[in-house]
Formats: sequence, structure tokens, C-alpha cells
Amino acid sequence: MLYKMNLEYILFLDIETVPQYEDFRLIDAETQELWAQKTDYHRKDGATPEAYYDRAGIWAEFGKIVCISVGYFKLEGETKSFRVTTFKGDEPQLLEDFKTLLENHFGLAKHMLCAHNGKEFDFPYIARRMIIHGITLPYHLDLFGKKPWEVNHLDTMDLWKFGDYKNYTSLKLLAKVLGIASPKEDIDGSMVRDVYYKDKDVDRIVRYCELDVITTAQVFLRLRNEPLLNEAEIKRIEH
Repeated sequence: MLYKMNLEYILFLDIETVPQYEDFRLIDAETQELWAQKTDYHRKDGATPEAYYDRAGIWAEFGKIVCISVGYFKLEGETKSFRVTTFKGDEPQLLEDFKTLLENHFGLAKHMLCAHNGKEFDFPYIARRMIIHGITLPYHLDLFGKKPWEVNHLDTMDLWKFGDYKNYTSLKLLAKVLGIASPKEDIDGSMVRDVYYKDKDVDRIVRYCELDVITTAQVFLRLRNEPLLNEAEIKRIEH
């Protein structure tokens, strides 16, 4: 089935997230207590809720999205290209812009969303943040009442599992074992919070996010046993 999918029907994506506030002390007392309860199981070695707050970005209830990068293939005969763009800025607006893209270009049942670990992170995180901001979910994120086979979500990590639910493989590791050249990233996921709040360099985060989208697309091509994209085939565009 993977080989039969039309590449032009797939939207590849990645998100970057940070804690909603730069400092734990900026949160109201009730939310601080809820954070303490939420992270009680995860905190080890006596770490306090405040000390653990730098990880708040991984939970949609306590974090926010600072950018969504997307990529899609364009096929013209034997020639293909991969277009990449990013939605960034104020979270409600970037979510609205992303929703508009889905509805105008990837809103039909034939279309699919693809991300690495997207089923566990990107897709539900985006949906939850949309609900929090009062944004009606677009077709591909509104899963209520849908049968599993009606949910057109692809996940390169899930595809690599081949039914092994215990296996977690990072995008970087998967790219390495599949022979995909590792992009030259000057940051990693653990640094996004500081780059956002301390350096205030969203563009640096965008570059990192877009590289992950490109790598996810390359992994997908390898899973189909197809040639990888070359640099000339990758087009970065403004939305």
C-alpha cells in the first residue's frame, strides 16, 4: 500500500513547542499545583515542579506551538520537487493559517498527514491547542467518531515499528541507519526553549523544524525504496 500512495496527497509536517511561560513563577498558583500533579510521576531525584518546568513544552496543556513547518511534493512527469514552508508567530494565528492550508489544499479524504512520531505528539498536540484557542478542528484533525481506517495519519516512526509497539526510534537514528545524510543542525530539541525565550531567535527554530520535515520526507521515500531528494529538488517558499 505504501508504494501505491500518491506523494502529492501527503502533507509532511513537524512542530516545535515551548513552555507557555518563560518562568514557572509567572504561572498562577492553581496551574502551578496542576503542573506539580501532572509531573509527579515523571520527576525523579527529588526534582521540584519549578525545576522541571523547562520540559513543559511537551504537554499541550502547559506548552504552546511556536512554529509548524510543512512540506509537500510536486510531480511533473518524471521530475519531482519538495516545497517547504513554515507558519510561525502568535500561536492562534499560526494555527488558523495552518488550518487554512489544510482546508484549501489538503482537506479531502484522499489527503494524508505525515510526521515522525506524529500520532503520539504532533497531531494530538495541534488538535489540543486548536481546541484550547476555540478553533474548530479541520477534517484531518477531527477524529471524533472516525473508525481507525478513516484516520489518514501516517507516522514514519510507526511505519518503522512493523507492529513492534515497544520500539522508539528517533528521526535522527532512523535517518542514519537508512543512509540519509544528517542535516547540519545547530540546535536540537532540548535547546528550543532557550533559543525562543533567551535568544528570541524564532528563525533559528524554523530552520531546525524545516530540516526535520525534509528528513521525514526522505525517510518516507526510503521506506518506499525510492531515490532521495537532492538539494536542487528542495524549494523553500514563503506562505
